[in-house]
Amino acid sequence: MTTQTTSIDVSPELLEALAAFPIARDVVHCDTSFQISPFEIYATCPVCRRRIKARSFSANPELEDVFDSVFEWLQKPGAPDLMRRRQAQLVDE
Repeated sequence: MTTQTTSIDVSPELLEALAAFPIARDVVHCDTSFQISPFEIYATCPVCRRRIKARSFSANPELEDVFDSVFEWLQKPGAPDLMRRRQAQLVDE
């Protein structure tokens, strides 16, 4: 018997957006383009050294917030092992 603790609607669009999520975010400041992690909240301009906000905080959750929740879950004991096991299964599929 399998027990599911949470039942929520997960749209195919959400799954596609997560799978296509970029590994870098382009930032333009001082007429200079540079890349940062898409999870960084702040970035430092390499030209003027000013700290700029790279992620918004709004009342509406964003895709990055989904990743943040998963990152928090991965802090649980045993969770990284489960993740690595699943990653290996995905490679085999």
